[in-house]
Amino acid sequence: MKSKFNKKRRRIEPELARRYIGDIDYKKVKIIEKSIMPNGKLFSGKKNGLCAKNQRQLAIAVKRARYLGLIPYIGTTRKD
Repeated sequence: MKSKFNKKRRRIEPELARRYIGDIDYKKVKIIEKSIMPNGKLFSGKKNGLCAKNQRQLAIAVKRARYLGLIPYIGTTRKD
């Protein structure tokens, strides 16, 4: 009987990982916005397809961009 645990996982290659070129910094707002959920949280490194080092760079870039007002702290606001 074959074990289901021996199957290799197919690596998902998201757009951010494919198009990643150079350093991630706060001035690349389009890249940063694609890696943030609508509620303002960062996507995990697994969903972004980034290694741990690049995920940390992304987190720092998001914090700097928020501080400078390039992106909002929270996502979209609800209209009642």
